[in-house]
Amino acid sequence: MGKWAVIVQYSSDVYRTEFLCQGLESKVQALEALREALCTYVPSKKIVEKRRRVYRFVDQETYLVVITGKLTQWECTLRIAELVSDSAGPAVAKRVRTDDGAAGAADGPQDRIPPGY
Repeated sequence: MGKWAVIVQYSSDVYRTEFLCQGLESKVQALEALREALCTYVPSKKIVEKRRRVYRFVDQETYLVVITGKLTQWECTLRIAELVSDSAGPAVAKRVRTDDGAAGAADGPQDRIPPGY
């Protein structure tokens, strides 16, 4: 399974992140999918598009898409992301399993607390 994804992030009542496509094998594939999504992405909010402006950030892997409709304007950020950790990975899964396949109470929580908290 690939470890690259194309994501869109926007604020609509709350800040949201959506995966447009996942499981891409290479960064090149992710960048191609990102460039395709720039012209085809349609927000979940119903908007009648009149104009679409696309801005590229300096890193050239992040874009700001501004869609102007009849009454509203929609702004979102499209970018690629690399999967660097997955708790469903074999090493983590083996660590949290017990003989009967369930996590034991003595194991404690498996969530990591970020430094400084």
